[in-house]
Formats: sequence, structure tokens, C-alpha cells
Amino acid sequence: MKVTKKQHDALNMTVSIALEKEDWAELKKKKLNEYRRNADIRGFRRGMAPMSLIEKVHGGQALAEVINKLVTDELNKYIEKNKLNILGEPLPTEKPVENDWDNPDRFTFDFDLAVAPEVNVTVTAEDKFPYYTVTVTKEALADYKKGLLKQFGQLESGEKAGADDFVIADFVSGEQKVEGAYVALRSMADDVKKKFVGLKKGDSKQVDIVKSFPNEADRAAMFHVKKEELDTLPVKWTMTVNDVKTFVDAPLTQATFDQVFGEGSCKDEAAFDAKVKERLQAEYAQESDYRFMIDAKEYLLDKAAIQLPDAFMKRWIKFANDDKFTMEQIEAEYDLFAKDFRWNMVRGKIMKDQDLKLSKDDVMNQAKSMAAYQFAMYGMQNVPEEHLTKYAEQLLGDRQQADRIIEKVQDDIVLSWVRKTATIEKKKISLDKMRELTK
Repeated sequence: MKVTKKQHDALNMTVSIALEKEDWAELKKKKLNEYRRNADIRGFRRGMAPMSLIEKVHGGQALAEVINKLVTDELNKYIEKNKLNILGEPLPTEKPVENDWDNPDRFTFDFDLAVAPEVNVTVTAEDKFPYYTVTVTKEALADYKKGLLKQFGQLESGEKAGADDFVIADFVSGEQKVEGAYVALRSMADDVKKKFVGLKKGDSKQVDIVKSFPNEADRAAMFHVKKEELDTLPVKWTMTVNDVKTFVDAPLTQATFDQVFGEGSCKDEAAFDAKVKERLQAEYAQESDYRFMIDAKEYLLDKAAIQLPDAFMKRWIKFANDDKFTMEQIEAEYDLFAKDFRWNMVRGKIMKDQDLKLSKDDVMNQAKSMAAYQFAMYGMQNVPEEHLTKYAEQLLGDRQQADRIIEKVQDDIVLSWVRKTATIEKKKISLDKMRELTK
């Protein structure tokens, strides 16, 4: 057996493994004996079939298994012996040697390897990072308060349908009737919506349901049928309004205060306003942190200037994903992948050099934070701790979600260290300018 290396550049090499017959002959014989002991061939007792027959039936498979193990073991030994920190995993060369499996005498296997580049990145007080802060204005506070009251508002009967209202109506077409259908004006296109605005209880009108409700999923739900059954419905219907539901903002009452911020959290409107400002400031701080994360990553990636073996990495992505993506698709997304890959290397280097570690509590707290955010998206505030914990455990039980959470915690740990170590230049900025930066 002979192992040779051809170094193409600092990051790419090809390792060749040449096998002679004596390297595999004895191993193949042992493998065939294993097959013989377990062979159940008609006309022979188990384990007593002649070796010539075993060779005829299983010879090719036994040889392939033995050669595969020999090559894999030898390649792993070479990587370990030479202390190679490789990227991805070895890939067969794009133009492999053609081995003769029918008349095996000598085999040669070539593998392309990519070596991980060395990462050199340091952060000191000489490194300067911007940190943008947004001041809470009276106008922003009023808009945010109005939004919260709208979020916790409810539907009430109204006189006329407005652009954001709902109409509850019966639809009749010949013998067919659908009662109590909800028509959401807010989700209609403007040119269709204007035909429904101003409708009152008792009003009737002719409706083309295909033109009025072009979204098939919405139309199917409204008429209580499956999407594939929509073609069986008539197009023209008479719609009669039973009720108009308008969305009314939540009143400034103790019940609303408790619903928004938790029971007993504030007793009057002044305390409610203070809580609103506190939440808005927290959201602005999140935007500031997000902008800092982007700027810090860009700065550190530029400073590290990591070169990747791009051609190899593109091949490896295709191989690792079982050819689910074409090279054209990989080329289109590669820059984003490469940027994330480089950041993982930078983050890992800083964590190792500074002995930064994450704990189970860090991961669980991040999972709870993600759970709370998802609940909040559905208007569920102040979710009990036990529910948050249960949902967080479900998130961590999903491999992809868990990886995302762990990476977020690692980012937070590294960026927190950067903020403590580097010079942070605070800059005031308007919310609009902040969002322009983050586009």
C-alpha cells in the first residue's frame, strides 16, 4: 500500500492511495468465509457451500467492502497522522482513476482534500465599532401606544363597513346557500374593496366570488369547501349582510393594562405610558444590538480576511446535500454560505482564544426568549413560565431549531466580549435612518 500527496496550493491537495493485491487478498478471504458461514444455499448445509460458489455469488461484494474499508481507514490515518484540519470531508477527484474491478490486480483512489485556513483575528481597545442609539420621541411613543391598544382591541358591531372591517353575510345562488361567512375587507385589493365599503346590515348585492375573492384558500374557507372543489361552485351569488364588525381599540382601563403588561403591573394611564415607553426602548435597543451585530461581523470578517477553497467547497455542498441542489443553485447562494462559514470560523476562534463558553442556562433562556416572541406574534403576552419552558424544550428537541438557538447564543457571547474589549463609539440616529442602514 502506498499513500502519496500532491499539494496544489495552501488550501488544496490530492491524496492518492494505491493498493496491491497482497493488501486485500487475505481480508477478502476472511470476508468470504463470513459469507460462507451464513450462506443458506439450496443443496448445501448452512456453512458448507463450496468456496468457489461463494466466490461466484459474493466475490464482487466482498472485494468492494474490503477495499472500501481499507481506503477509508488509510485516508483517516493519513489525516490524523499529519494533523490535517480539513474542511468538509475528502471527495473523490472529479476525474478518478478507472480501476478494473473484473480483473483486480491493483487499485488507485484519488481524493481531494481542503485544509482549513488559519484564522488570525484579535480585538483590542484600538478596534472601534459604531453603536447606534435611537431616542424615543413623543410621536413614536403615541404611535406605539395606539398600536398596542389596537392589538388588544376587539370586534364590535358597527353601522357601515370600513376599509379595515369585516362583514358577516349569507350567500345564496339558486338552491345553494352559505350562512354566516366572514368577509375581510382589509385583505381585499383596493379596486375590489371599494365595492364593499359602506355596506350596512340588511344590504344585498350581486357578487362574482372569483373576482371578489381571488385567493383560493380564503374562498374555500369562506364557502366551506376544499380548494379542489372550488370549480363546482357557481360564480355569481347574492350576498346579504347580517352584521358589520369593526375593530375597536382597547379602552384605557385596568383590564386592558392587565392584559397588555400583566395583572397589577400598572394602576393608571401614567403608569401604563411608562410601561409603553419601557417596551419601546427595549425594542429600539434590540434594533441597536442587531445593527451592532451586523457591523461587528463585517468588521471582524474583513480583519480576519479568511480565504476559502471555493471550488472545493461548492463541490462539497453538492455532495453533502446528496445532489439536491444543482451547481447553478449553489453558485447563486454560495457567497451567503461562504460568509456564514467564515463567521463560524471567526466566532469559534474568538471563543477558543478567550475561553468563552455557553451554558445550558444560556441556551434555555434563548429558547424561552424565542418562544415568548412566537407567542407574542399571535397576541399572547405574559405567557406563564411553565408554558414557555415546555415550548422551549420542544424547540430544543428539533435539531435545526436547536442549532439556530445555539449559534445565536454563541453570537451573543462573542459580541458581548467584543463590546467589552473594543472601543464603542455611540452615535444617535433616527429610527428611519437606522432601518435604512439595516435594509
